[in-house]
Amino acid sequence: MVGILEDKDRIFTNLYGLQDWGLEGAKARGCWNGTKDILDAGRDWIIENMKNSGLRGRGGAGFSTGLKWSFMPKEVKDGRPHYLVVNADESEPGTCKDREIMRHDPHLLIEGCLIASRAMLAHACYIYIRGEYVFERERLEAAIKQAYDAKLVGKDNVHGWDFEIYVHHGAGAYICGEETALLESLEGKKGQPRLKPPFPAGAGLYGMPTTVNNVESIAVAGTILRRGASWFAGFGRPNNAGTKLFCVSGHVNLPCNVEEAMSIPFRQLMEDHCGGIRGGWGNLKAVIPGGSSVPMIPAEQCEDLPMDFDALRNLRSGLGTAAVIVMDKSTDLVRAIARLSYFYKHESCGQCTPCREGTGWMWRVMERMATGEADPKEIDTLLDVTTQVEGHTICALGDAAAWPIQGLFRHFRHEVEERIASYRSGRLHVQGAKLIAAE
Repeated sequence: MVGILEDKDRIFTNLYGLQDWGLEGAKARGCWNGTKDILDAGRDWIIENMKNSGLRGRGGAGFSTGLKWSFMPKEVKDGRPHYLVVNADESEPGTCKDREIMRHDPHLLIEGCLIASRAMLAHACYIYIRGEYVFERERLEAAIKQAYDAKLVGKDNVHGWDFEIYVHHGAGAYICGEETALLESLEGKKGQPRLKPPFPAGAGLYGMPTTVNNVESIAVAGTILRRGASWFAGFGRPNNAGTKLFCVSGHVNLPCNVEEAMSIPFRQLMEDHCGGIRGGWGNLKAVIPGGSSVPMIPAEQCEDLPMDFDALRNLRSGLGTAAVIVMDKSTDLVRAIARLSYFYKHESCGQCTPCREGTGWMWRVMERMATGEADPKEIDTLLDVTTQVEGHTICALGDAAAWPIQGLFRHFRHEVEERIASYRSGRLHVQGAKLIAAE
């Protein structure tokens, strides 16, 4: 057997698009089977089973999905509508899992939307899809049309829960992946995060009770409730349950998306699914384990590392979206983090002063450190600035800009110091954007 998860336990059985993506293919794989029974079991049953499954949000935060659903009002008051909003704005660098769900298994997502909306007493759902995802939107809209034609969703559908589903195409802004900025964009306003409280469950889309969930978190709901909470909870370590889509890129022999059991050891994930590290395990230098916004970890911490929320948090990193970026010994880590710093500077919405001013300042300093044209004293100054940005903004973009820099200096400070020393001694000089060793 390759990996930990057996084929019979996979939720996304058409992850690679080898079968029919449409309604008939989805039904053949078990989607839409017993959906009415699940809805008829009622709100409390659905939420309790989602809690018991141990599913934690797959969008990065890792908060209990069932608990998040339970925050919605338990009854509709004064005719105020409730909304489900699905965050399909998959803009985190390195992350490419939700697009495969929308391309190849869209009916799992649509069914999950119906079930989650029943639990939230919502009769309408909005799927906010990333601006660059044109084919994915077309495929998802085609699947939604199939579901409407078959009376699986819509008014007076076969499930007895009136339900409308809409797709909203964003404009390609990273900040709209933050749930309240997404809601602002949905309402036709500039995509800037809102102050919380109030939280979306109290006042979300159009001021109504709203829950925002990631695509993967919603798409697994139908299978969990069909197969049972204890089945899903049986994978992974305690408090890190279930299966998970991992997107592995970088210096591996076979970059891939793969569904695996939570807590799979990092080395097993690499060797069983990715053909190993390019140049062998000894060539591994560092890993960004959860998308570009989490701090990197060095190779020596990786071999027996369980890939789950708690193990990575204990290493002062995070599972995030499980977008694993592998870097071998040929990688210029300082240049890589400088490039990420530019990304966060470019994507800052500018609403909060620490982020608006700090991301640009951090990027400029990182650019000089990448070439060695910096003063050694600036390292501690830069780290101090990251702590002034981190935790002082409305949303987590400030944290996302600060953490990669903190991870670099936590584990590879010596590389920056050596580069500065080499530049100052004349052993390095800059030609264009390249570092050239002096002869």
